[in-house]
Amino acid sequence: MDESVLLRAQDQKINWYPGHMARARRLLAEQLSRVDAVVELCDARIPRASRNPDLDALLSGKPRLLVLCKADLAEEGVTRAWLRHFKAQGVPCMSFDAARGRAKDVLPRIEALAAEAVARMAQRGARKTVRAMVVGVPNVGKSTFVNRLCGATVARTGDKPGVTRANQWARVTPYLELLDTPGLLWPKLDDQRDARALAFVGTINDRIVDTQMLAIELLETLLEIKPQAARDRFHLKEADARGAALLEDACRGRGWLLPGGVADTDRGAAVILDEFRAGKLGRVSLQRPPQPQATQGESEGGKL
Repeated sequence: MDESVLLRAQDQKINWYPGHMARARRLLAEQLSRVDAVVELCDARIPRASRNPDLDALLSGKPRLLVLCKADLAEEGVTRAWLRHFKAQGVPCMSFDAARGRAKDVLPRIEALAAEAVARMAQRGARKTVRAMVVGVPNVGKSTFVNRLCGATVARTGDKPGVTRANQWARVTPYLELLDTPGLLWPKLDDQRDARALAFVGTINDRIVDTQMLAIELLETLLEIKPQAARDRFHLKEADARGAALLEDACRGRGWLLPGGVADTDRGAAVILDEFRAGKLGRVSLQRPPQPQATQGESEGGKL
């Protein structure tokens, strides 16, 4: 997709690092010495954009498992390609479907991260309780992931970023505990393509972005990568409509109208974003892994 579509709103740079984000970073750092391993979650629809680059330094070499969460919302083939990409880099990784994922597929991987510490404790005649920290950007599904592994609702969840504001411990088995942590973004989002992708999936709070512009950019992106799904879902009629005209076309197609037949673009933008995030358009991957044969200057992530 032409980058001009995604960078059109130059006066609306997406940057979000409120006070509670700094607090989240501090809470994470305070607990780091108490855990044996880290489970890092990213969004399977945007694996590149949803990995916090600050974590590498912050986690100080702790054993780590990367989990591509919300895999049920991403294209299966693309997710498999991302897993191959990460494994080629030596990153232990797996995908996880929050709706159908099984705890037994994840727990042995987490326990394996702390195998050396468990073995050392066993030599002393004791069985160690493994403690792992679950980290990731806001709204990536950390609390849902923890609840799924526990088989019960032990951590608060929500479809908006910032639900978890404090560390929450959860006992999964008699010898495994997970620490659910607040979502953590990095202070400056330099790559506006990644920032836009984060906003599309709801990592960045809608209150600090122009939701109409965001919905337009999402529609234009979907018309590039999933054109039939976008046209069917929003009953788009104008083949060449772009920008504000595209949002208005969706409003007319779905009946989001004000008195006098005026397009209700505020409502339309909100519903378009909500339906995409809920998977109503089917499986959609917004980013693809780098291709080995890609030459300098080519995009690394597909459409975004």
